[in-house]
Amino acid sequence: MNEAVAALVAEARATNERRALVVHGARERCYAAARRALEAAGIEGTETTCVTTGDIGPAEHLPPRASGDLLGRTREAVVVDSHDETRPNALGRAVGAVDGGGLLVVLAPPLDAWPDRRDDFDDRLAVPPFDRDGVTGRFRRRLVRTLREHRGVAIYDADAETWEDDGLTDPAPRLAAGAPALPDPEDRAFPRAAYEACLTGDQLDAVCALERLRDPGAAVVVEADRGRGKSAAAGLAAGALAAEGRDVLVTAPRYRNAAEVFDRAAALLRDLDALDSRPDDTHPVRATEGGRVRYATPPAAVTEAADAVVVDEAAAVPVRVLERLADGGTPVAFATTVHGYEGAGRGFDVRFRDRLAEGDRTVTEASLAEPIRYAAGDPVEVWAFRALLLDASPPVPELVADATPDTVRYEAFGPDALVADPHLLRGAFGLLVAAHYRTEPDDLARLLDAPNITVRALTHDGRVVAVALLAWEGGLPESVREAMYDGETVRGNMLPDVLTAQLRDREAGAPRGLRVVRIAVHDAVRSRGLGSALLDAVAAEFGPDGEPAPWRDGETPDPLTARHEATGEPFDYLGVGFGATPRLLRFWRRAGYRTVHLSTTRNDASGEHSALMVRPFTDAGEALLARNGAWFRRQIPALLSDALRDCDPGVVVGALRATEGEFALDLDDREWRAVAAAAYGSGYFGSAPRPFRRLVARGVADGVVDGGTAQLLVARALQARPFAALADEFGYVSERACVKGFVAALDPLVEAYGGEAAREEAARYR
Repeated sequence: MNEAVAALVAEARATNERRALVVHGARERCYAAARRALEAAGIEGTETTCVTTGDIGPAEHLPPRASGDLLGRTREAVVVDSHDETRPNALGRAVGAVDGGGLLVVLAPPLDAWPDRRDDFDDRLAVPPFDRDGVTGRFRRRLVRTLREHRGVAIYDADAETWEDDGLTDPAPRLAAGAPALPDPEDRAFPRAAYEACLTGDQLDAVCALERLRDPGAAVVVEADRGRGKSAAAGLAAGALAAEGRDVLVTAPRYRNAAEVFDRAAALLRDLDALDSRPDDTHPVRATEGGRVRYATPPAAVTEAADAVVVDEAAAVPVRVLERLADGGTPVAFATTVHGYEGAGRGFDVRFRDRLAEGDRTVTEASLAEPIRYAAGDPVEVWAFRALLLDASPPVPELVADATPDTVRYEAFGPDALVADPHLLRGAFGLLVAAHYRTEPDDLARLLDAPNITVRALTHDGRVVAVALLAWEGGLPESVREAMYDGETVRGNMLPDVLTAQLRDREAGAPRGLRVVRIAVHDAVRSRGLGSALLDAVAAEFGPDGEPAPWRDGETPDPLTARHEATGEPFDYLGVGFGATPRLLRFWRRAGYRTVHLSTTRNDASGEHSALMVRPFTDAGEALLARNGAWFRRQIPALLSDALRDCDPGVVVGALRATEGEFALDLDDREWRAVAAAAYGSGYFGSAPRPFRRLVARGVADGVVDGGTAQLLVARALQARPFAALADEFGYVSERACVKGFVAALDPLVEAYGGEAAREEAARYR
């Protein structure tokens, strides 16, 4: 074994590529083989990370659930142990951490038996009411096939002590890359050494773009796949700024994720003979002129003062934090990964990029395509992109540009059809990735193996233009419902879990629901009604009409569909949970969904309050909506003046408009006189807020007021925000003008709902 591993690593180092070594067999034999392989490769334990729950030897060990610690780091070797569980996210993060010339080691059970074994990750896919027996091994079967088909992947049988493939590629000699051309001296804002340290033209362009960090109000976005040198470019810019005496704040999910930024900043200051080498734990890098490069966690960075801010691994930072970092005038740079769905997935692209562009900042963008940490065409990267669909993308726009609701076909895609047709799989999964902030490699395994998941799509000339990922929820036995009521989390049952455990609806887990986990429409054909058409088709299939979707030739229904059809009954309701925005709330309301909950905390990934909505089909579904809709209407006024006080008023308006049933309007004559006096005369809102809250909630929900008027009423009457703050938020010239706007907005409400007492009071001032 030693000679073969030595040859594999020697080839990797000679080409500045990476190689993968798959060791399969019994656990302890694989561990022993891995130790021999690392020794033969000459890789020290200090340069190795083992992603495992076992003990492989002298090296850093991380459990699979903590694989996010690898983000932004570089290691000579990463060992991924798949004996206890095959977690796709951990595998993807491991690949991204291996340096050029390094080794990815995958330890697995015997390859031929691996797909049919059940492991701890499968337990996560066994969502009630389905059990572990319903989980399949399609993802692992596909993974094994890609390992055997791709170049640069060596496969060793630890039980038989034989090689299936030595992984050698015998590559042609590579031409040495030339140094990038430096910018003209008069165009340089940073020291010459910062540009000379760049290894590619892309990295040089990124450093030039980062010069904008010297300008107040600037924002710079640097994006790339892993290994392209974006963190190093950010570090060179940070070091150059520190050399000028500036205070640079660096943030990332963890300090170690941003280690490359600090290393490159220190190296540049050292080259400039400007590094203050005195130890200081608070400020990892200090310049002799007083500048510094220091770290803060993302929440702390929001309140820290600095001359410039660098956000590394921005895709893994909550969107709400990104928004707050983008507020104000401090120049800020965001370095983010394009593929890989690290951390929060594509929250940066899907939820944040547009907001950044719409703000007051001047945004400069740089993209790095040429690899630095390893050579272009690296076989491990090519394998990982295919195996985990890290570069999956929707069909090219030209092929679907003519799609309309009249030209598309509603189809069911079973996992066998997706595995059998790589183009179909890439198109469907790529659409989910492009449209959603939280799609990651684990979701690929869920799509292929989870028994509670089914896929429906609209296709145009056979190409996917809209796709919905649907999950079975509810239909739970009484014992499980009781456990949920007592606080036990039941995986994969979002609506029943929240309604039962948090909102104390003991029977919420009894009705059968179908939750829309994801829905995505191709960018080229948005705003044509395709999303609504897909939801209508889903409702027609799983509701009372029972119009089944066609399957691909020769394919049988997946476990969810088969189980549903065996009942002979419709689902009780369709449900959805999402990071609430005014646009999304309008979309789901028009699709027939009604609000049952608005979370009091923000989602870490989207930065938004989550809304839960229901579209009922049966009496049981109607009862679920009636109980929880009534609870929502009773509780929301108090929540808006407390935990939801900072919620976007537009979101509140959307949630109220989507309610089923009426808000109680139990005002007595005295309260009506107080409201009318405020609307038409000398009355004061602050002296009796209760009737105003009741009236505003009812009027907004009924649509009597809408748009900015409704949002102002919500912000003041329901959220109790001060007029001084609202004047600026809503564009009034003064606090007094804002008060007048609020008072004027009460007029249509009094006209719509006011009784005799209100009319008499109003007549006094007219």
